[in-house]
Amino acid sequence: MFQSFVNELRWRGAIHDLMPGTEELLSKEMIVGYIGFDPTSDSLHIGSLLQIITLMRFQKAGHKPIALVGGATGMVGDPSGKSAERNLLDENSLNKNVEGLKNQLAKFLNFDQSQPNAALLLNNYDWMKDYSFIHFIRDIGKHLTVNYMMAKDSVKNRLESGMSFTEFSYQLLQGYDFYYLFNKENCKLQMGGSDQWGNITSGTELIRRKSGNEAFALTTQLLKKADGSKFGKSEGGNIWLDKTKTSPFKFYQYWINTSDADVENFIKLFTFLSEEELNILTEEHNKDKGKRILQKELAKLVTCLVHGENEYKAAIETSEILFKGSIENLAKLDERTFLELFEGVPQFKLDMSELKNGMAVVELLSDKTGILPSRGETRKLIAGGGISINKAKLTDVELKLNEQLLINNKYLLISKGKKNNYLVVVN
Repeated sequence: MFQSFVNELRWRGAIHDLMPGTEELLSKEMIVGYIGFDPTSDSLHIGSLLQIITLMRFQKAGHKPIALVGGATGMVGDPSGKSAERNLLDENSLNKNVEGLKNQLAKFLNFDQSQPNAALLLNNYDWMKDYSFIHFIRDIGKHLTVNYMMAKDSVKNRLESGMSFTEFSYQLLQGYDFYYLFNKENCKLQMGGSDQWGNITSGTELIRRKSGNEAFALTTQLLKKADGSKFGKSEGGNIWLDKTKTSPFKFYQYWINTSDADVENFIKLFTFLSEEELNILTEEHNKDKGKRILQKELAKLVTCLVHGENEYKAAIETSEILFKGSIENLAKLDERTFLELFEGVPQFKLDMSELKNGMAVVELLSDKTGILPSRGETRKLIAGGGISINKAKLTDVELKLNEQLLINNKYLLISKGKKNNYLVVVN
């Protein structure tokens, strides 16, 4: 059972680095291992989801996971992968972020303390808050040389642009976390993304030098899309796990729009489907890629994992409305979901006073919005059945628009053909 963890990460293509002896350690008995999460926001985004899933796989293989929130290290800022020093958060913002991350992480792991491998959720601020600077640099700082710390990529890559002592000390703080957990929780393994290798091995080195014991490290791949673009980003920014920051509909849309070049990799990394199940699905997908079998399964499983089945079903219904829905369906959506449904759609503004006495549809489409180049072209397209208003095909060239036609007293949806949508927002 225990050895299944590394084997599973390997066939899924997740492993980047593995310290010698780590696989042997994990194959024999229950091991305590941890991953740290930086509280730069009050929500994690899908860039952190692979690490959450790594902890879930770790626990499913019979090992004991620790999710560590960096309340102390978050005050310093991790330089790994950063080209410039980031702004430090004030303590109130940091505390808010720590609580947000704790609430999210608690959804993914089993914390039932009656189980031998029950997860722990810890905050490194708890053991750093009373540790004086003088005692820290005397007890911990003397064990890692400046030469050793300077050799780390996170430091070397920043030497030209400059790095403050605050950021330089980060790897020492993270190293101490590992040392503390090694002694307090018998934690012998730290995991993380491949950009964390330097910080993690500083911890194993600190444990070796200070106590003479051996600790281990494992890192996973940092994800990029096949086209070189950054994973976890959309036009609107990060894809968050908090549904108030990224709605379940938008979250679902991110995954359903995964390219064929990425989907086989992503469904291996972000789901718990077995190798046999994935092989069957992939074979079906490759018979007719237009059916997007892998994308649908990926979007379903990840949305259910993060937001639950009800939110997944709601996202499906919203997607159906976008392509096949009626005006009644649109009117039932809350305003945020409605606007997200038409994110990226060209928008035009009108004043309500312009609709009081009725506005000719021809005037709106040509003069007011420029959706069509002329009134003549507009009449021609309406007559040919090429224009829809609020999902209903327009047949009356002389139609006058008024406030009675507005969706939720504010919106007018105009469609030209099947694919071109425009939203008129009435103030």
